[in-house]
Amino acid sequence: MRAVAIIAVLTLSPGLLPAANKLTWEDRVELMRGLSAEYATVKVMLPRSRKALEFNSDGTYDKGVWTTVSREGGPAARTGDLVQVTKVDIEDDRIVLQINGGYKGGRKWYQGVQISGGMGGADVPVNQGSDSNAPGGTSIAVLFHKPLEPIKAIEVKKMLAPVLDFEKHSATQLYSESLPVDIQDAIKEKRAKVGMNREEVIMALGRPQHKSRETKDGLETEDWVYGTPPGKITFVTFNGDKVIKVKDSYAGLGEQVGDPKVVR
Repeated sequence: MRAVAIIAVLTLSPGLLPAANKLTWEDRVELMRGLSAEYATVKVMLPRSRKALEFNSDGTYDKGVWTTVSREGGPAARTGDLVQVTKVDIEDDRIVLQINGGYKGGRKWYQGVQISGGMGGADVPVNQGSDSNAPGGTSIAVLFHKPLEPIKAIEVKKMLAPVLDFEKHSATQLYSESLPVDIQDAIKEKRAKVGMNREEVIMALGRPQHKSRETKDGLETEDWVYGTPPGKITFVTFNGDKVIKVKDSYAGLGEQVGDPKVVR
């Protein structure tokens, strides 16, 4: 269906046909199919620009120009954001990729996506970072400085490697890889760790079965409880948004595992 739709677009858009006249019909279809709707991880801040940002096919670009544009229009996407190619235009000497709907767009594809809570927990919205303030999309023009010759979508993606990583598609993977290594390890091992925030605990253990709050000696805490007897019960204690204590016990045995030290 996707290939049929792309062919239909090409057929109904005569303006695409004269462009890149060294490309065959199959070349153009492969480029459209291989780039359209693809996701990428942003490796440098992408400015929000009315005019397509120029990027050379040798992997270079004028960082000074991009910086100037970003001062005027702000960011379309920041380092670590997931973005989507929403339109592809094949011209005589360039391929133009519209990112997140272009200048007038900007809603990231993952703003409606949720991370599975796991262990019976509820889902967690992905877009909880500062990047949610990015105001719009943008476009990138890959310049070849000569009439286009046969080229594959994967080659275009490799050209864009300095600014976009097309290898990462998972929002969960992206978020976890932005965290400190010890937190990443804890999430992979499905365990809570002192210093984690609530979102990181949810990624590791899912939503808790029970919660309780108390104030003692002026310290307000909230306990998240995982597991049901008989078996292991994990108590994760928060002060504000940070974990200050993790305690594993076994129902009826009173055995405690881990460091019960409270961090203030």
